Amino acid sequence: MIDRQQGPRPRPHLDTLPAHRPGRPDYAGSFVLSANENPYPPLPGVLETALAAAGGANRYPDMATGGLTAELARHFGVPGGHVVTGPGSVGVAQSLVLAMAGEGDEVVFAWRSFEAYPVLTRIGGAVPVPVPLTADGAHDLDAMLAAVTDRTRVVFVCNPNNPTGAALRRDELVRFLDAVPAQVLVVLDEAYLEFARDAEVPDGIDLYRDRPQVCVLRTFSKAYGLAGLRVGFAIAHEPVATALRKTAVPFGVSQLAQDAAVASLCAEDALLERVESLVGERARVTAALRAQGWTVAGSQANFVWLPLGGPSVDFAAACAEAGVLVRAFAGEGVRVSIGEARGNDAFLAAAEVFRKQI
Repeated sequence: MIDRQQGPRPRPHLDTLPAHRPGRPDYAGSFVLSANENPYPPLPGVLETALAAAGGANRYPDMATGGLTAELARHFGVPGGHVVTGPGSVGVAQSLVLAMAGEGDEVVFAWRSFEAYPVLTRIGGAVPVPVPLTADGAHDLDAMLAAVTDRTRVVFVCNPNNPTGAALRRDELVRFLDAVPAQVLVVLDEAYLEFARDAEVPDGIDLYRDRPQVCVLRTFSKAYGLAGLRVGFAIAHEPVATALRKTAVPFGVSQLAQDAAVASLCAEDALLERVESLVGERARVTAALRAQGWTVAGSQANFVWLPLGGPSVDFAAACAEAGVLVRAFAGEGVRVSIGEARGNDAFLAAAEVFRKQI
């Protein structure tokens, strides 16, 4: 007999996933330094391009993202067939897991790193294998290599790492890539690479060129300031790129986002100027925090990391009371995005007050 009271049953392993929660509470008037957004508006000419594209919102976008794909291929000097776009780099990352790993397969990543990695892995039915960071917040590549088994299908390397800002250097990353079995896909997630100023931090696209097992993820959400439009991309060899297209959400990147991304790529001079401004603010904020007595590691991203441990949540709450939203990781630390100077100053003032109270 059919039990009419028993409704549809989601996959049981979804019970292990955290429910989605907004990245920021609704604090009107606060400085939002919790989401690693670019504080600047879209680059010159981008808004006008997006508005023009919005006039065709009654039509489906180019599912193949032909114009954007061609511009990315030209910009980075790679074959067009190696470029795959998606709704933010996280959307492309989900397609990667679905394409490369299934039930019982393993996905290795550093932890703490980008919060989506374990979630995307479980959504795909695979097994997440987190590997603790080193004491200074960097990827422990030796430990990650030791975690690779015959069931490993994907390894995520976030460089620079979110949320600690630490970045791997070319020699150590090359040694790691040379040691990982050829059948394992290594995904270099470079959402923040534009902000790196250590000359030894490699460009993953250079490493991908002669390594079929390497896939590079990039996004327009951070340096390019298009977080709200959701557009990212992967650069990968065949057959990975082909598999990615098969698992991608059809029409996943709107025409507005495609056209805005192309216009952003054409505004390189303005992009570099804005990135340099944020890098300068990062240095100023880091120096000021150290002068207050905080331990702050050098960051290669558009945020700084305070390894506060226990007081992390209290620190974030105190900042919120002062009108500044930061991102706390309970028991571990606080990530603070670099914003406009006024917001950074408000954060520094709140940090100084809190420092005097502990």
